[in-house]
Amino acid sequence: MNVAIWSTLIGALLISMALGGSVLSRLPLSTSMLYLAFGAALSPWWLGLIYIDLPTSAVLLEHVAEIVVLISLFSSGLKLSAGLSNRWWLASVRLAVISMLITVVAITFVGVTLLGLSLGAAILLGGILAPTDPVLASDVQVASSTDRDQLRFALTGEGGLNDGTAFPVVLLGLGILGLHEVGPFAIRWVLVDVIWASAVGLGVGAVLGTTTAALVIYLRRTYKEAVGLDNFLTLGLIGFTYGVALLLHAYGFLAVFAAGVALRITEKRASSTANRQSDMENPSKETLVALVGASTQAGAAESVATHPNHAAAFMAHAMLSFNEQLERIGEVAMVILIGALLWAVDWTLVRWWFVPLLFVVIRPVAVLIGLAGSSTSKSQKKLIAWFGIRGVGSLYYLTYAINHGLAGETASLLITLTISVVIASIVLHGISVTPLMSLYNRNKSRD
Repeated sequence: MNVAIWSTLIGALLISMALGGSVLSRLPLSTSMLYLAFGAALSPWWLGLIYIDLPTSAVLLEHVAEIVVLISLFSSGLKLSAGLSNRWWLASVRLAVISMLITVVAITFVGVTLLGLSLGAAILLGGILAPTDPVLASDVQVASSTDRDQLRFALTGEGGLNDGTAFPVVLLGLGILGLHEVGPFAIRWVLVDVIWASAVGLGVGAVLGTTTAALVIYLRRTYKEAVGLDNFLTLGLIGFTYGVALLLHAYGFLAVFAAGVALRITEKRASSTANRQSDMENPSKETLVALVGASTQAGAAESVATHPNHAAAFMAHAMLSFNEQLERIGEVAMVILIGALLWAVDWTLVRWWFVPLLFVVIRPVAVLIGLAGSSTSKSQKKLIAWFGIRGVGSLYYLTYAINHGLAGETASLLITLTISVVIASIVLHGISVTPLMSLYNRNKSRD
């Protein structure tokens, strides 16, 4: 394609989003909806400037989705500053385990009885569609480490943790289809794909996140070294953690999320113990923004980044700010690609009744059961039940399955079901997120 045309179109889109982003945030319209339409316009449906389809482009799409999900998971982890003993984590864990498994079972049942799928394909579909998306759900997630909203915390934690539940399900589905080794009576799957991969993934992320944060803070406070290039530090920690986890046959997504959480907890602990009497013990977001802004001035970066009271918080905030920018760029790229895929989907295979069944029946029932008896309020449970957003994560698992041998009519049906659910989620949740969250925030303020 002509580079000039690409440059013009993408540049115009990004400038338009930059100029109108604040207006869009007040409208019942998400940026992802515009990216989706933009991608569809580039496809053979209209301009014919980009030709991608599944399974031909599955390898490319898997790697792009993989990178975008990793960046988003690290951001999610960095925003969760509550210690592991905080009861808020219980809701996230229950959503990521109990609600996830109930969703998988329900989708599997529907897949076998109503969609005519084999057991393996139905389980695979459950693993693809059950997890909520950490990328497209940013509007309902924790806004910063100082955000103390239980609803946002639960959804953010769920988005980070449920990959540890989804990946084993995907591998089980592939195993039943004969595309992955699960061992006799699925013993290997239980020991390796469930227990080992999840535990080691969390362990690797916790160790590397904690160690990296502690080392950087120590070097900055004690020797005034390791200053600057926080963007390199961010990308390096994500890549190193993911690579080590994969080398140990563990879940890299889970490891990167755990690394973000561990880094934030280490930062909070270091900031608290540095000077308990200081006004900067728990700096506000506005203060941190001012500190980061001050770092652009000559000589200010080192003094702020190496200050005993400010070093830890400055490091974490700088890393999060950079990672959030990457996350937005990744969202643009990935959703445009999803839009560009729509022309190649066999829409004769679509089952539109499956979308409301998933969003209005399966997800709410799974959430209500998973959070039964919790401290989560009724209004929060309702919003959690509705905002089971599907997106980039589902596309990653779908392309992963295709690249590991999923083919034929089964692949075509799963592609159609997944894409239809993702675009429906982008539209329905994109329309509803602004008014629903605005109402929730007004009610919370009034209470």
